Amino acid sequence: MFIKRNLDQLVNTLPDNVQLVAVSKTKPVSDIREAYDAGQRLFGENRVQEMVNKYQTLPKDIQWHMIGHLQRNKVKYMAPFVHLIHGVDSLEKLIEINKQAKKHDRVINCLLQVKIAQENSKFGLNEEDIVSILQSEEIKDLKNIKIEGLMGMATFTSNERQLNDEFKSLKVLFDKLNTSLILDLKTLSMGMSGDYKIAIKNGSNMIRVGSAIFGERNYIA
Repeated sequence: MFIKRNLDQLVNTLPDNVQLVAVSKTKPVSDIREAYDAGQRLFGENRVQEMVNKYQTLPKDIQWHMIGHLQRNKVKYMAPFVHLIHGVDSLEKLIEINKQAKKHDRVINCLLQVKIAQENSKFGLNEEDIVSILQSEEIKDLKNIKIEGLMGMATFTSNERQLNDEFKSLKVLFDKLNTSLILDLKTLSMGMSGDYKIAIKNGSNMIRVGSAIFGERNYIA
C-alpha cells in the first residue's frame, strides 16, 4: 500500500493538465503492478531491454515512455510498442525511429531533448539545433514519427533560483517555437521528484517522478 498511498497523494496535488510518468526504472514488476492497480498507466524506463521485459509481462494498456539516453541500435527493440520517446537529441535518431516505426506500421511520438542544465553530463540540443532539425528537408519525409514537444532535465541542485531559470528558459523556447515556426507542440516534459513543483510553476505539463512514488531507486548492474 506504500506505493498506492504515495501515488494517491501525488496525483491529488497535480493540476488537471499535468500528466504523471511514473519512473519505474530498476523497480520490480510487482511495484509497477501496484501502481497500475492504483490507476497509473504511464511508466518511464531508461533501459530499452528492461522496458521490453516489463512490457512482455505487464498489461498492454500501459503507455511506456523511454526517458533515458537513447542509442540508435536499440530503437528496433521497443518500436513495436513504445508510446513516447523523451530524449531525442539528433536528426539521425529521428530517422532511425521513423525507419523502425514504419516496419510496424506505427507513428511513434517523440520529444526533442533540450540541454537546459549546466552539467556537462546532461545531453540535449540548443535552440539553433532544434530549428535546424524542424526546418530540414529530411524531417518532411519522416511520416512515422510525430514530434510532440520538448523535454529537459535541470541541473541537480537545491538552488531553486537556478532551477526556476532553467525551467523558465525551456518554457520560453517551447512557446517561441510554436509561435515562430507555427508549430503545434503539445508536451513540455520537465520536472522530477526533487523539482517537479518548480517545473509545473514554469509551465510543465508532464513530470517524470520515481522516488516520490516507489521510494529510493534500486540500482542494478
